[in-house]
Amino acid sequence: MPSKLKLSPLRGSLAEQAYQAVRQMILRGELPPGAAVARRPLAERLGVSFLPVSEALQRLEHDGLVESWPRVGTRVKVPTLQDVRGNYIIREALESQSARLFAEKASPAERAEMEKMAVLVDSMQADPRVDFFDFFTAHERFHRRLAECAGCPALAEAIEKTNTLIRTWQYAAMSECRELPERCHEALVEELARSDAEAADRAMREHVRHGMEEVLHHMEPHFHAAFPAAPAKKPRSHAAGRGHR
Repeated sequence: MPSKLKLSPLRGSLAEQAYQAVRQMILRGELPPGAAVARRPLAERLGVSFLPVSEALQRLEHDGLVESWPRVGTRVKVPTLQDVRGNYIIREALESQSARLFAEKASPAERAEMEKMAVLVDSMQADPRVDFFDFFTAHERFHRRLAECAGCPALAEAIEKTNTLIRTWQYAAMSECRELPERCHEALVEELARSDAEAADRAMREHVRHGMEEVLHHMEPHFHAAFPAAPAKKPRSHAAGRGHR
């Protein structure tokens, strides 16, 4: 059993702390896709009662990080191929718009800031001594800051939400490899800094699509364990619905 974690009653509700703790376990790969998430052992590890853990898992299920099935229980969500493609399509749309706005609106100081962040991310990616959790944290911060420099807080928030789910797949898929092209983030920022919105759009789409292909390739062994989508409920007949308008 992993070491116990002690939650503090001074930092928000116990349910919120349990949510953040389990979320970190998933993002760090400590609980990989398909891993069982049993409420009672988890409550014992966190030093809380059953209820805060149940509330935390409900939130994580809403976030798409865990899934619950009858006679199976709760586990870290195993995505289907369609899940991965679908989320990357959304990410590409958001990130390409962010790139266009950055190319049009970013100040010289913001462009210089992003160049420094790109150098950091690429150096972390190339250094085998760097923990992948730290790399993905820096990578996520890079993309969020890019959207913030685009001057649209709502876009930055949407990108952060999309990347949280994708990050769990990146960690599971790529924690044993470092196959991104050299200087890929530096080259991306150089393209965005040209103030050409169309070129920025194309560069970001290529960047996101490369990431998707890498994740799809390395996640392939996981797809067979994904649960099928729940069948759509059949609409009720008019006869069955009479008297309940």
